[in-house]
Amino acid sequence: MINVKALILLLFGEFTQQDSKVCYDVLKPSSNLQEKRIPMNVFILCSGRTASTALSAACQHITNFTSAHESRVNILSKIKLDYPDQHIEIDNRLIWFSELLDEKFGKSAKYIHLTRDKHKVAASYAERWQLTESIVKAYGHGILMKPKIAKSDRLQVCLDYVEFVEKKIELFLKDKPESPKISVENLSDDFVKLWGFVGAQGNLEFALSEFDKRHNTNKLSFLGKIRNALPI
Repeated sequence: MINVKALILLLFGEFTQQDSKVCYDVLKPSSNLQEKRIPMNVFILCSGRTASTALSAACQHITNFTSAHESRVNILSKIKLDYPDQHIEIDNRLIWFSELLDEKFGKSAKYIHLTRDKHKVAASYAERWQLTESIVKAYGHGILMKPKIAKSDRLQVCLDYVEFVEKKIELFLKDKPESPKISVENLSDDFVKLWGFVGAQGNLEFALSEFDKRHNTNKLSFLGKIRNALPI
């Protein structure tokens, strides 16, 4: 309710110290308004093989955001980006939907570019060449249209993929006002900056402890080692 007396005193009259307090109490922003925040989404873009699984585990300790790693795979593009508000999503395939991401979220979201030395990323991908669902194999066979890729050529294909994706990310973020980089090589310190950048709440100490664990390592089965040796 509007306090008519307070408004009249403020606009037309001389008022006492007590009247001043009435005016202040009426016109000051309410605590509800001060605490209310506009929901925000955060997207962490990367080429893959960049400790994104570990980063996702760390984000699970953030209490004022939901967070997930590749949470909407196997979903067609029309509804693929239907993420909840106040959510952090980490997915190396998001950049392949950059036009839709731009259309739906644009500059209203915050974007973070997760990086790692490109040669280490390429080497890690080459070690996983035997996987049935392999984005670098899809790139080599499907995009570059190489019918057969010799084992000696895999690393070069992987490096080409990494450089291409990194360029796509950089171009997508070119007009985004808030899009800092964090690197695997400095992940703990950079995560603290990420925490402040998104206004995270929760247990930062527990979050940082996730980087002391091993996540999503390249462990090959005996059959996987055989497949990895085949020239496909």
